[in-house]
Amino acid sequence: MISLRLFSSFLFSLGLLGCGPSDGPHVTTPAQPSETVAAPAAKKEIALVMKTLTNPFFVEMEKGARRAEKDLGVNLTVKTAAQETSIEQQIQLVEDLVAAKVHAIVIAPGDSQRLIPALKKAHDAGIKIVNIDNRLDPQAVQQAGMLPVPFISVDNEAGAYKAGKFLTVGITSSTQAAILEGIRSADNAQQRARGARRALEENPKIKVVASETANWKIDEAYEVTKQLFGKYPNIKLLFAANDIMAIGAIKYLQAGKKTDVKVAGYDALDEAIAEIRAKKMVATVDQQAAEQGYQGVALALRLSQGSVVPATTTIDTRLVTAASLP
Repeated sequence: MISLRLFSSFLFSLGLLGCGPSDGPHVTTPAQPSETVAAPAAKKEIALVMKTLTNPFFVEMEKGARRAEKDLGVNLTVKTAAQETSIEQQIQLVEDLVAAKVHAIVIAPGDSQRLIPALKKAHDAGIKIVNIDNRLDPQAVQQAGMLPVPFISVDNEAGAYKAGKFLTVGITSSTQAAILEGIRSADNAQQRARGARRALEENPKIKVVASETANWKIDEAYEVTKQLFGKYPNIKLLFAANDIMAIGAIKYLQAGKKTDVKVAGYDALDEAIAEIRAKKMVATVDQQAAEQGYQGVALALRLSQGSVVPATTTIDTRLVTAASLP
C-alpha cells in the first residue's frame, strides 16, 4: 500500500511536468507602446487694423491680407475705423484686441504718434506688432519703452517725387502749382508732400503757391481745391497725396469747367485709373496695397513664431500714366 506521503510526492512531480516547456517554439511578444497622436497646432490669431474701408486702397490691402490668411494658415481678424481721421476709434480697436489676447497686430495707423500708447499696452501684453503703410514715429516708440516696430511700406517720398516730376514735363514758362496734403501728423503724408514739392521746385519755371491739407478726404479736397483756386486762379499743376483727394479736386475742376489743370494722385485706385483713361488725370502711383497687407500678415506670423524679421521692408512703387496702361 502506497503511503499517503509517497502519493502526494507523485502528484507534485506530475504538476512540475505539466508546467514545463512545450515541444513547440516559445515566442515572447514585447508589449506595444500606446500610440499618441499629436494635436494639430492651434492657428495664430492675427489682427489687421486699418484706417477705413471707405478708401479702396484699404479694400485692396485687406484682399492681400486675406490671401496671406489662406496661404499661411492663420486666423485673421480685420478691424477698421469709420474714417481715416477716426484716430480715437482706432485706438479703441487696438485696446479691444489686447483684451482679446491676439498673437499679433498688423496696423496701418491713422496717426504716427497717437496710436503708440495703445500699442505699448499690446507690447507689454506680449503681442507682436507690425507697422504697415504709415510709419509710427520711431522716436516716440523708443520713448514709450517699446522695441523697434518692423515696418512695411513704400518709399513715399520717392513715389510722390515720380508723380511730381511727371507733372513738370513740358513746362517751359512760369507756372503755378499746388499740393493737397494728407493728415499732417501722418508720416506718409509728410513724405508725399515733401517728394512732390521737391520735384516741382526742381523746375525753376514752377512756383508752388499753396500746400494745404484735405485730410485724405474726397469732399474736403473738393472744398480745399475750391478755396485754392479762389485765391490762385492760375494754378495749372496739382498734386494730391492720395487718389481720393485727387478725385475730389477733379470734381471741382469739372464743375468750374477748368480743363487746363494737370492733376496727379497717389494709390492707383481703379477710380483714378479710369480718370487717367478719360484724360482728367495725368498720373498716379501704385504702391501695391495688397502686397503690403500680405507681407504684414507674413511678418506677424514669423514674429509670433519667434523668428527675427527685417526692421524695414520696402515695396516697390510704379508710376501709372496713360502711356503705361494696357
